[in-house]
Amino acid sequence: MSNSSLILSPVLPLTSFGNVLMFLFSIFLAAAIIFLNLSVFLSILLNKALRSENRFMYMLSTCFSDICTGVSYYYVGVLDVRDHFESPMRTFYIVPTFLGLSYMAIIAAQADRYHAVLSPFKYHQHMTRNRTLLVIVIYWVYAFFMVGVHNLVTLGVAKKITSIGTFVGNITTVIIMIGLNIKLFMIARFQLEREPPSEERDNKRASVYLILVVAAFFLATWLPIFSHITACNFIGTTCYTFKNEGTDPIRILPRINASLTPILYIRGCTALRATLLTKVWRPCCRKR
Repeated sequence: MSNSSLILSPVLPLTSFGNVLMFLFSIFLAAAIIFLNLSVFLSILLNKALRSENRFMYMLSTCFSDICTGVSYYYVGVLDVRDHFESPMRTFYIVPTFLGLSYMAIIAAQADRYHAVLSPFKYHQHMTRNRTLLVIVIYWVYAFFMVGVHNLVTLGVAKKITSIGTFVGNITTVIIMIGLNIKLFMIARFQLEREPPSEERDNKRASVYLILVVAAFFLATWLPIFSHITACNFIGTTCYTFKNEGTDPIRILPRINASLTPILYIRGCTALRATLLTKVWRPCCRKR
């Protein structure tokens, strides 16, 4: 293959108004993902009280993986790149891994909140700060171990691993995100109604409602791509019917979720919002 065929250019020729809008949308989406997640990431790092809570450790993990997703979208979404197994411009499964890490962080946070609500006394004994960090390290190591496996095995084996992994991911998503969320909402509502009005009860309610809203947006943006990939892998047809990920609606949706999730975090957590305004955005906006 000649070098000229590997010269990178915008995914769509900027010869029509619609193509220009699509190009600007991709640029804006990547910038929004980076800006919003970096803002939340810095806010948690700058607030010691937030860092002491396990749920914010999962938020840190989600934000960092989504920052990487935003940066990589300038390549796989804005430019004329097809990131799949046989493409000469592929990312060797690294870019999809950042999205997968965000997925695993939200799943882990969901299970963590369920454990905290179901068994509050045992939770504080079992899920210490170090154990929470260990869980995060484990799924990061596992994700990049799978990257290595995909790049070492043959193309056929890699496709089988992807199809099986996606199928298992779908089952996990349905069980945890739907089943546990319904049970979590019922248990939390019953427990919170029994507690007297207090700031701690309000914090618990906000925490539960936040994870439920995040889960709802997660399902709405991720299930289409999971269902599509699982179906086409089992049927044996190609999944890449669009020019690249920046022109494929079902692959744009998870990136939109990566920009919505930090907004939900900011909207649902007063302490995080206060830190963001006073320690991150306000110093950056001061005139020098």
